[in-house]
Amino acid sequence: MLNDSEYLKKEQQKTLETVRYNYSLSAKLFFLGMDILAGRKDTLSKAKLLEILACIPYREWEIKHYTKLTRKFRNSEKVNYSKEIVEWGRSAQDNEYWHLLVIHEKMKEDKMKDAWYLCSFITFFAVLSYVCIAKTFAFFSQKRAFLFNAEFENHAELVYAKFVRDHPELEDQKMENEIVKQYADVDTWADIFRRISLDERNHMNESFRYCGMMQYVDKYYSES
Repeated sequence: MLNDSEYLKKEQQKTLETVRYNYSLSAKLFFLGMDILAGRKDTLSKAKLLEILACIPYREWEIKHYTKLTRKFRNSEKVNYSKEIVEWGRSAQDNEYWHLLVIHEKMKEDKMKDAWYLCSFITFFAVLSYVCIAKTFAFFSQKRAFLFNAEFENHAELVYAKFVRDHPELEDQKMENEIVKQYADVDTWADIFRRISLDERNHMNESFRYCGMMQYVDKYYSES
C-alpha cells in the first residue's frame, strides 16, 4: 500500500487540502529563520537542510530517555515509556537519514550542486542552534518538545507535497537508482517524494500522540 502510486497520489492531495496546524510563535519564528536563510522557495537544497536538522530531536530524546532507563529501572511504568521513546527515536532517525540520502542521490542524478548555505560552516551553526532548541524544550517540557517536533513535521509534510505539485516533470522521471530503491521501490521520483511526505505525517502523528494531542492526529485517506 505504501508504495502504491494511486494511494500515494491520494495522500498527497489530502496533505494539500488539509488545513495546517496553527503553529506556535516559536515554530513560526523557526520557519521564518529557515526562509531567511534558504529562501521561501522549496528546493532540494532546502529540503536537504530540513533533513539534516530533522533527526536532532529524536537523537536528543533517545539520549535523555536512555539515561532514564538506567536511573528508573525499578519503575516498570517509566521504563516501558522510556523504552518506547528510545525505540521510536532510533526508528525515526533512520527514516530521516533515508530522506537525506534520497535527496542527495536525486541531486547527484540531476548534477545539482548544494546551495551556499549547505557549506560545512553554515550547517555546523544550524545544527548547533537546533540542538540547543531541542535540548531546551526537552529539559523544560518533554510534552512541549513533542509539540514543536509535530509542528516541524507538519511543515515538512506540506513541503514535499507542494514540491511534487510544483514539479510535474517528476511524474515522468523514472526512479532507477538502486540505493533509493532500498528506501522505496516505486516507479517515479514523484512517488518517492510523496512517500517522504507521508513519512513526515507519520512522525507528526506520533509526536502529537506522545504529547497527548490526539485530536490533531491526521487520518490517512483509507481511514477517512
